[in-house]
Amino acid sequence: MKNLITQKCIPCEKGAPALTDAELAELKPQIPGWEIIEANGIKKLRKAFKFKNFEQALVFTNKVGELSEAQFHHPTIILDWGRVEVIWVTHKIRGLHLNDVAMAVQTDSLAV
Repeated sequence: MKNLITQKCIPCEKGAPALTDAELAELKPQIPGWEIIEANGIKKLRKAFKFKNFEQALVFTNKVGELSEAQFHHPTIILDWGRVEVIWVTHKIRGLHLNDVAMAVQTDSLAV
């Protein structure tokens, strides 16, 4: 199984294949707590992170923002008091790519 903590995002071309259900099942153990959701036929990864207060949630949000800028791959981030929800999806392919799973793994590492 590939170590995704150091995985760099590769540019994803429109028309690139999304991860299959079998590939997602193989990768899922590397992203505990992440849900695979579907909205309008598009699979996404979603996880809510809990914090003691707004300030800690904001610090985490900024770390995720810095990571996503460095990797040129950006999530949906919902910031609330003591809670941050992160959603990864590759819009160009309307689904999940290895980049999304790698970014989920790296997002988890920021929450420690």
